[in-house]
Amino acid sequence: MRELFRFKEFTVNQEGCAMKIGTDGVLLGAWTTLEHQPESILDIGAGTGVIALMLAQRSNTETIDAIEVDEKAYEQCVENFENSSWGDRLFCYHAGFDEFVDEMDEKYDLIVSNPPFYSENVSSGSITRDQARQNSALPFHELLEGVAKLLSNDGVFSTIIPHKQESSFIELANSQGLYPNRITRVKGSPSVEVKRSLVDFRFHSSQPIIKELTIEIERHHYTPDYIALTQDFYIKM
Repeated sequence: MRELFRFKEFTVNQEGCAMKIGTDGVLLGAWTTLEHQPESILDIGAGTGVIALMLAQRSNTETIDAIEVDEKAYEQCVENFENSSWGDRLFCYHAGFDEFVDEMDEKYDLIVSNPPFYSENVSSGSITRDQARQNSALPFHELLEGVAKLLSNDGVFSTIIPHKQESSFIELANSQGLYPNRITRVKGSPSVEVKRSLVDFRFHSSQPIIKELTIEIERHHYTPDYIALTQDFYIKM
């Protein structure tokens, strides 16, 4: 049975992907800035391709590339790209990030990544799911080294990470000449701690704009900020 996730303007088949569509990816796809009007976009670790598809919906960018190392997820991503209205602008490479960095000469104006970030070796019973979840598959320092090589001078790197790793991630980024420009800290409801940090980086150092986003007021009762951010995508929003 096909596992379809329907958005307002596209549908994602996710049966071949270890990591299914979740809030993190949708947040990143909706939150990422397009104000600098990027001519080229790269999605690292594309999975289903949902982030690239969201950015295709939001922009007229002609070149939207994605990388996915897992074969089944790669095939699923290609299928989802081809079945969308923007198939002529979307392309997925089946490659590891290190080999892609070594072989790619072009620079990207926008790079996005919802990276694996579980450092604990906790098994879910699925090797592909564990690989997609654990940063041993793509350590943060390797991600940032590659991003620094592929990002154009005035480009933006946008990502979502656990809030508890925000400071250490920013330190690693600084060592590659990347500095936070915007930070939005995300919590599920008013009574819980911040769980995620959305951060975008540039090569130019500045005082970052820091905000907080709460997803729900109570179960299935979403905040106006979250609705405003995601209503172009979720059918019931």
